Amino acid sequence: MPNYLTKATRPPERCSMCTNIKTIQRLSNLTPEEFEDHYAYSGVPIVVTDATLSWEALKVFNFWFFKKLYTETELGEAARDCQFFPYKTEFGSLYEALEMNNERANLTNGTKPWYIGWSNCHDSIARVLRLYYSKPYFLPHSAENNAIDWIFMGGPGDGAQMHVDNVVHPSWQAQLKGRKRWYLAPPPECLYSCTSMNVVMHPGEVIVVDTNRWYHKTEVLSGDISITIGAEYD
Repeated sequence: MPNYLTKATRPPERCSMCTNIKTIQRLSNLTPEEFEDHYAYSGVPIVVTDATLSWEALKVFNFWFFKKLYTETELGEAARDCQFFPYKTEFGSLYEALEMNNERANLTNGTKPWYIGWSNCHDSIARVLRLYYSKPYFLPHSAENNAIDWIFMGGPGDGAQMHVDNVVHPSWQAQLKGRKRWYLAPPPECLYSCTSMNVVMHPGEVIVVDTNRWYHKTEVLSGDISITIGAEYD
């Protein structure tokens, strides 16, 4: 079904998912049981501040890491069919984006802004990337990460435009570098009973949000390049 028809024919949400929510909570030391009972499938968005403390990805992932992995190793060939989001850039593929010149990659003043996203849809790439991060500790013991993870990377400016997803499960997204502001809006049927919200994500924090239910957009804030990684969970 075309994307616009999927959105037009989606079933209405129960506004109880957002009626009493005014801000996005920041939590830590969240047990899997607490997360499952109160947040995992409720539609309530939260930020977990301590979920990436042991992740090497915060130190290792950068533009040059991905460039080497995808363009200078044999693994890159296996991932050429993975989905790519160019957003407002001119790039036709991840490989075109990773070949940008050093000045633009380094976000040098005067160069054209860029923001991209892609999936690690091939097992060989996924195995390498997952050496540097793990399933967030607060996910329920019975929950499984989706086999496909998503990476989003770019400089200050607009990220993803306002949209609602058409995926299977809720998702988490970890901010590894830079700062990104998330804007959340309730579905149209809940506009008069729920509140739009926004939250700034800092390195090391994880946002959990059901992007099938909340309309959302992102903005990369000034400073370092923004790198985030995330996945659905069941």
